[in-house]
Amino acid sequence: MEHTEGGCRLEVEGAHEDGHEEGVFFNPVQELNRDVTVAALRAYPDWSDRAVGTYLDATAASGVRGVRAAAEGLDVTLCDVDPDAVDLARRNLERNGLDGTVVRRKAQAYMHEADFDVVDLDPFGTPIPFADAAFDSARSLLCVTATDTAPLCGAHFRSGVRTYSTVPRNTEFHAEMGLRVLLSALVRTAARYDVAATPILSHVSAHYVRTYLHLETGARRADERVDDLGHVDWCQDCLYREAERGLVAHPLDACPECGGTIKTAGPIYLGLPHDRAFVAAVRERVPDEFGTAGEARDLLERIGDELDRPTHYDQHRLYGSWGEPAVGMDDYLAGLREAGFEASRTHYGGTTLKTDATPAEMRALFV
Repeated sequence: MEHTEGGCRLEVEGAHEDGHEEGVFFNPVQELNRDVTVAALRAYPDWSDRAVGTYLDATAASGVRGVRAAAEGLDVTLCDVDPDAVDLARRNLERNGLDGTVVRRKAQAYMHEADFDVVDLDPFGTPIPFADAAFDSARSLLCVTATDTAPLCGAHFRSGVRTYSTVPRNTEFHAEMGLRVLLSALVRTAARYDVAATPILSHVSAHYVRTYLHLETGARRADERVDDLGHVDWCQDCLYREAERGLVAHPLDACPECGGTIKTAGPIYLGLPHDRAFVAAVRERVPDEFGTAGEARDLLERIGDELDRPTHYDQHRLYGSWGEPAVGMDDYLAGLREAGFEASRTHYGGTTLKTDATPAEMRALFV
């Protein structure tokens, strides 16, 4: 079948969303991801003052990412171990009249042999088996997608521990947990090679996590990113949470507000998962002709407005724990601000918010 995206005409083998169909994988739900990626590639040179000339689509499949990067004028290489994918990616370049190199190789091996300004890592499932090689290959920008949200968020606990070498917890701020578990693993991987991986744009959308990492070499800079790692103590009963930087956990014995059971997650990334100036620049470079232009701009606006807090609250979960009906989100946020607290929506959902108020303070204010 034919798929048109970002002005490119692509041959794809059906619409794959769960990875179980036969044929070369293609996920139409990721069009938002790819639209934001193209806008990020446009914004990055001005933001970073680094030229972006070479681009690797490390697990190319149908080649849609590489084709769209080629359409932006980048010198692209598309890599896949599947011979059918290699043939399809080559055809998709040709049908759009675009130049590019297509190689049939195992992505990890190829990335250890070749350097690129930008490496885009979008495998099915976890990106962690590719992470060491990706940091060896990428010179400026590493773009990473993870679709294994259950292990990342702690819903599949043992898989999350095994894959990401951290303790994830299945909390009501599960989207934030998944993002920060992924960032922690990537920051730690980069630091082993004296590379500082700084997230400049991150989002959780449609059951995947996406992040863009600005790379700088040097042990001191890498140490600064490691210093952004830490742990979160979370109360299962009243939803209180407390974050502390450091690779050594100092878990609370009990919740200081209700005496309830505490669960500790970490090490997770506690820093800001984006650069506000870069997010704004990316939003400005989303053109009207993109298929998800409106959604992409709304997403980027919400990301740019989020408070710098390492977790978020779900308003419905709060009211459920209080046994009360919820008020409207606009009224809720306004009430917090009028009481002197900071408060913002998040990009994770319509009922999620970030605030410096504790659950006890919010309950006293609204119940």
